[in-house]
Order: sequence, then C-alpha cells, then structure tokens
Amino acid sequence: MDKVVASCAEAVKDIPGGASLAVGGFGLNGIPHNLIEALLAQGTTDLETVSNNCGVDGWGLGVLLNAKRIRRTISSYVGENKEFERQYLSGEIEVELVPQGTLAERLRAGGSGIPAFYTPAGVGTLVADGGLPWRYNPDGSTAVASPKKETRTFNGREYVLEEGIVTGFALVRASIGDRHGNLIFHKATRNFNPLCAMAGKLAIAEVEQLVEPGEIDPEAVHLPGIYVQRVVAVGSAGKRIERVTTRKRGGN
Repeated sequence: MDKVVASCAEAVKDIPGGASLAVGGFGLNGIPHNLIEALLAQGTTDLETVSNNCGVDGWGLGVLLNAKRIRRTISSYVGENKEFERQYLSGEIEVELVPQGTLAERLRAGGSGIPAFYTPAGVGTLVADGGLPWRYNPDGSTAVASPKKETRTFNGREYVLEEGIVTGFALVRASIGDRHGNLIFHKATRNFNPLCAMAGKLAIAEVEQLVEPGEIDPEAVHLPGIYVQRVVAVGSAGKRIERVTTRKRGGN
C-alpha cells in the first residue's frame, strides 16, 4: 500500500518513448513541473500529451516542447507559447483542439470506464463537422484534419458524440498526499489534476506535503488513492505565476 518513491527520476523511469500522458494543471497553476523536468532529463521522446495547455516557453510542458519531445497533443488552449505556435504552423506537431469542458468530461469519462458520451458543445462547428487542421504541411496546407463526428438529436436538440480519453500514464501535482495516494488539492490547483489522474492507467503524483495514512480526514480527500499508483514528495519551492498583476498600495 505504500506508494511513495524516492525521487521524481525514479517515479518516471519506466515511461517509454511514444507513451500517452495526461498532465494536470491549468496554465502554470498546479502543474507537476518536477515530474516534467525528470521526464526531460530522462530523454523520453515521441510523447502524446493530453493537457489543458502546453505550458509556456521554458516552463511546464513547454520544456518538453522546446526539446521536441512531444509528437502530438490534445489541448483546449494553446496560447502563451511561441514555440508551440511555431511547431504547429510548421507541421512539426499534431494538435487536437477540444472545447475545455469537453476535454474535462472526456478525461472523467475515460477514468470512469465510459467509452463515449453526447454533448451539445461543438455542434454546428468544425468540432462536429470535421476539418480542423490537426497537422499542417510545411507549406501551410492541411496534412491531417479532424474527422466528422457522429451526431444525434435528443428532445429536439442536436448533440455530438465525444470519446472518453484513457492514457498510459498521468502526471499530477497535489498540495497534500499520504502514502496510500489519497490527495488534497489547494484551491484552484484542483483544476484538471483529479481528471488526469483518473484517465491515466498509471498515475504519478508529486505532492508538496507528504503525510502518514490516517492524517487526512476521509471527508477531505479530493482524489482517492485508488486512482494513484506512485507518490513523490517535492516540497513547495519552484512554483511560478503565469501573469503577475499588481496595483499600488491603497489603490482601488
């Protein structure tokens, strides 16, 4: 039952090239940057990532992107990263853009054993009709486009069929975790982390504070340990703020 490993390097050592990887976080909030750095140092390449976004230049998933370790990504937001834009437009990376709520539900569905579900999000757009450029040719033409999806009408409203997402691995970050893998996320860091852990067949959690079993009130658990296979303590140092916005003291 003790799922704690000694280091991030040990935690990710068996993630092979070509692996699919769900990665928690929203922007730079709650991202498992220590595990990402360990994966970079390990040299793993040809990855398919599933994450709300792909980090920023030089941080988060952006470090794997800069090293050209990511072959394909499924995301809902791809701003704040110039290298991502360059690779996408030059045909170096395949990108499947998904509405944010749909991405969250696809991860939750995959982790819950639900193969597919219907949603109204995307009906009447290229999301449902197909034709979104997933990969470009170097000359700017479309090399791979999204397929047309099945739609059905329920009670007079049209819905599009979306498939659940299951990945080989998941990397997440929690504020508190115990040796059994039960996790607590502080405020907004909860974001995509529980969903990504659910979707991964082998979920690895880096935690700021490691506690002993029984120290977490069962009613306070945000993600049960059944979804987590490995835990590594990393402390709270090294976190970054994506955009720092301040005002003068006493201002309105």
